[in-house]
Formats: sequence, structure tokens, C-alpha cells
Amino acid sequence: MLKCDTYSRERPLAERLFALFTQRMTRNAVTRLDRRKLLGLMMGGAAQAVYAKAAFAEGLVASPIPLPRPKDLQLQALPTGEELVAKAGLTGEMAYAVARAHGGEMLEVRDPLRRLPPASVAKTVTSLYALEHLGADYRFTTRVVRTGPVVDGIVQGDLVLVGGGDPTLDTDALGALAGRVFEAGVRGVTGKFLVEDSALPRIEEIDGSQTEVAGYNPTISGLNLNYNRVHFEWKRQGEDYSLKMDARAQKYAPDVKIARISLSSRAAPVFDHEPAAGHDTWTVARGALGKGGARWLPVRLPSLYAGEVFKLVAAQQGVTLPVAKRATDAVHGEAVAEHASAPLTVIVRDMLKYSTNLTAEALGLMATQVRGQSPESLAASARAMNDWARETLGMRHIALVDHSGLGADSKITVSDLVHMLSAPGVEATLAPYLKPIPIKDKDGRPVADHPVKVVAKTGTLNFVSALAGYVDAPGVGRLAFATIAADLPKRTAALARNEEIPKGARTFNARSKRLQQALIERWSAYYAG
Repeated sequence: MLKCDTYSRERPLAERLFALFTQRMTRNAVTRLDRRKLLGLMMGGAAQAVYAKAAFAEGLVASPIPLPRPKDLQLQALPTGEELVAKAGLTGEMAYAVARAHGGEMLEVRDPLRRLPPASVAKTVTSLYALEHLGADYRFTTRVVRTGPVVDGIVQGDLVLVGGGDPTLDTDALGALAGRVFEAGVRGVTGKFLVEDSALPRIEEIDGSQTEVAGYNPTISGLNLNYNRVHFEWKRQGEDYSLKMDARAQKYAPDVKIARISLSSRAAPVFDHEPAAGHDTWTVARGALGKGGARWLPVRLPSLYAGEVFKLVAAQQGVTLPVAKRATDAVHGEAVAEHASAPLTVIVRDMLKYSTNLTAEALGLMATQVRGQSPESLAASARAMNDWARETLGMRHIALVDHSGLGADSKITVSDLVHMLSAPGVEATLAPYLKPIPIKDKDGRPVADHPVKVVAKTGTLNFVSALAGYVDAPGVGRLAFATIAADLPKRTAALARNEEIPKGARTFNARSKRLQQALIERWSAYYAG
């Protein structure tokens, strides 16, 4: 029988457990087991720790409860960053950097100082630049002014549509503005209908190396409409096609004449643009149209485009105007009506979500003007932003040529991007505007409720894929990261061939995105705890 001190806390843990165990066994069973062997079978790790030397001396078999593996063992099983890059099968160059978002401690890098094109990741810099200089509550204002009094509903002078540089102005907003002009008692003019676009410099296109048909490469001015794009739609009708160009929005979709298109019997290119006096002239290859379709084309006369559309929507509401003419100088007059954009916070959020290049360029140009400079080109304004980023965000190697990242000559380093993301105050300012990036399974489907959360800005050009933002993972905290993959020789060759979507570009992009996720998963596991 056991003594009364079986449960005494003064006895060693192994002794007490041994006593409890023997209470449940017959006397013969207990006597057949060697005491230390019995402890080894029963206790595993706990008893083994107490009687380690004796147990091993007697050739004790492995414990039924295995000892925990060293923490490093699991980490050693993770593929290294280099192994992930090799597995991705990307051509060209690949750089990445990851750091603690709080404090900026750099954790892992690959080619951190190599300057590569950031693509639309450049818009993160532009967002901070605009928020800093314009303010979160800034709104662009589009106005209608008159140069003379109103007599019996008729302006005795000119009526002027004055742009404020609003990159988000659309046809529906012009319709609402025309309604306010009618409510103000205006029905027509004795003079001219003018459009004034001096709020921003006129820039023919963001990047001259892009294809002419790229709707994401529009003209910029102080009066912009529908992101300076026109909607082209075609339908098969027997042996021919009906072609339509309109200024489409949700409520209004007026046909326009300033942008015109006709069929061509050529095989290539599919689209061709020919400058003409007072309107945009496009041709399209008949054989490429199929049964029907639609796409957006860039507008090269944005202020006259806005003027034509305003005239059309104003007519629907009882205001008759002559054909719009572009004012050569700033116009001063009495305000009739105005339209204010959404606040800058909303504009920045949508720009980062939809990656609209015109928005980025307008924000950057306006911010540079607010700083007291008068840039005549995107490159000049980008230099001002680069200087600010070097001084404020520690981005020592930044060399952007525009505010959208579309320009082929823009360069940045992943270390600069991570320095920016982990700079004081940047996370709180920028992270709420970034888009959630889902973790996907092996079939490319987003994993619901995945413990790793990512908010970031994507950047994609032909043979360039970038991603920068923040990762939150259990046991890790928040990480700031940036990755850029670029095959510059292939990109240069595609631009020289004027290819809109060159062969191999989509494969490069898909492989880059898989690599981005693999790196994020590695960092989330490796730096936990």
C-alpha cells in the first residue's frame, strides 16, 4: 500500500506521478516493470528530464511524447527568397525589401539599391505629395462665369466654362452644372461660349513611348472630362458596321463630333490617329472589329471636348449655346454656377484603387503649383516631387519623370519605397487608402479569412510588375515591403514595335504576382514570434 504522503508537494513530480500510476496496476504488473523504465514510458518528456542520464545509460527507448523540435527547424524548412525567385522563372531583374513598419528595421533585401521602373506604385508617392500640399479637404472646382449681365435670360457677353484641373469631372457632373446654370436664369448668350483650361499646363500625353490608342495615356489640361477619353462602340450591321463615339456616363451619353472615326481596309495597325484642325480623327481596321464591341480612346483636345459635351447637356435643359471655342487667356467674370469635386481623400482612395493616370498627374501638377512653382512639363513637376521625397521621406535614389509611373524612364529602388512606407506618420496616412490584396490558393482563388492581411499598391506595365505596402500576420506585427520585377530589354523591344500587349507580357505579370505572394507568405512565417 502507498504511504500517506503520496500527494505531498515536497516529493518530486516524477515520484508523485509514478505513485499515482501504480495505484491503477496490480502488484504483479508493477513488480515486472523496472521503476525507471516505467517512468520513462509513463512520463515521456517530464520523467525523461529528471532521469535523463540513468535512462540513456540503460538504453531507454524513445519517449512516446516527443520533445518539441527546435524553433529553427521549421524556419529551416522554409524556402529562401533566392529559392523563390529562382522557382518563379522570371527573366530580367527582381528586387525586394521588407522591414518592420514601426521603426524601419530592415529584415530582408535583394538588390535593394537597383533602380527599376515602379509603374503605378509611384502613385503612393504622389498621394503623400498631394495630401501634404493640398490638404485632405481640398476640392477641385469647375465654374461657369459670365462676362456681362443677364437680360431676359440672355447673357450680354460671353459665357465661359472654367476648368479647375479636376481629373474626376464626368459628363453627369457637367449635366448637373448645366442644370444650375438654368436655375440661375440663363437661357443663352449674345457673345461666345468659351472654355478656359489654364488651371494646369496643357500636356499632349503622359508618355510619348506608349501606343497612340492607349486610353490610359491621355492629354492633360486644366479642363478634363471622363479622364479625357471618348467611348467608341461598333456593331455589325449586315456587311457593314455602325460606329459611335460618345461621352458616356451613368445618366448622360451624348454623341460627340469632336472625336471621329472611320473604317479602313488596312490589316494593321488596328487603330490610327491623325491630328486634324478642331477635332480628333481616328481610323480602325475593318477586319479587326468582329461582330461588335467597345473601348475607350484617348482625347487629344480635352477642353474642346468638355465644351462640346457641356453644350449638348445644357441644350437638354433649356440653355442654348454656340459651338465652344478655347479661350487664349484667363477669363474673369461673374460666377453663374460651380461644381466641386469630392474631397481629396476620396480622390486619392479611388486613384489608388483604380490606378487612374490622369488623376495622379493632375494631383502632382497642382501640388507643385501650390508649392509656388509653375511647371510646364510633367518631368519638371516630378523633379519637384522627387526633391520633396528626398527631403521628407528619405528616398535618396528616387528619379521619377511623372506622377503616375507610366513614363518609361521613371526609376526607384525598393529600399526607397520601404523607407517611405516606414517613415514617421506615413503608415497612418497612406495605409487606409491602399487596396486589400487577397492571399490566393494554388488555383488562384482568394482564401476567405486568411490570417495574413495585405494592403498595397500594385504596379503593372508590359514586363514590369511591382507591389508595395503593408503585411499583417499573426505573431509578426506589421511589415512594410516592396517588390519590383522588370525585364527592361523585353519592355524596350515591345515599345519599339508599338505593341499594346506584347507576347509574353501576361505570363511575366502572372509569374510576378505568384512570386509576390510567395515572398509575403515566407516573411509572414519566418518573422513570426
